Amino acid sequence: MKTVLITGANKGIGLETAKQLAGLGYFVYLGSRDKQQGLKAVEKLNALGLANVDAVQLDVTNLASVQQARKELEAKLDALNILINNAGIAGHQSQTFRAGDMTNLRQLFETNFFGAVQTTQQFIPLLEKAAHPVIVNVSSEVGSLTMQSSAAKRANWALFSAYGSSKTALNAFTIMLANELKNTAFRVNSVTPGYTATDLNGHQGLKTAAEGARSIVHVATLGDELTTGKFYQDRGEVAW
Repeated sequence: MKTVLITGANKGIGLETAKQLAGLGYFVYLGSRDKQQGLKAVEKLNALGLANVDAVQLDVTNLASVQQARKELEAKLDALNILINNAGIAGHQSQTFRAGDMTNLRQLFETNFFGAVQTTQQFIPLLEKAAHPVIVNVSSEVGSLTMQSSAAKRANWALFSAYGSSKTALNAFTIMLANELKNTAFRVNSVTPGYTATDLNGHQGLKTAAEGARSIVHVATLGDELTTGKFYQDRGEVAW
């Protein structure tokens, strides 16, 4: 049975992604900053008849926590097939660069960028043991420089400058890691679930968590022909 680790998987898009992948027959580890919340999420999935799930305590901003999670999975698995860097925060307002709070900006990068990088670094050795390892970085369209440069988008997205910049950095990580791993079996891609109603945005999104998770699941489970180093949404490619 192929295995998956999803960070920030105790609720929202992460939990729905876990549900969908478990339904497809993968064994899914739900990474959760709070282990008890992770166990509650596992119970919810068990109640739906999904037994192929487990919780692992994993705070992406805490290296010791990430290392402990890695050791826990190394003791259980021969290989990890898929890593989904889903954990993220939205930060608070104001997020303008002319007056935004620097502490807020640093916290956004600590979770949305540095957390994904250090989690990936720790789990690459276990991923390398899989025949065709996959890394999916859950990004956002507000991280697209092309879309941010659009006059139609600019006014609406001004409030998300700090969050957007952390996702732009995550997209850069996707491209550069894909380039580093281009001569290997790895596939590394960014995916935006779109404007999805979750705790991240006060449930103001236009998509359900189930709808948002579908694009993540699609890219994570495509065959080996999928090009690496790309940015996807709803089964189509997004401009960087």
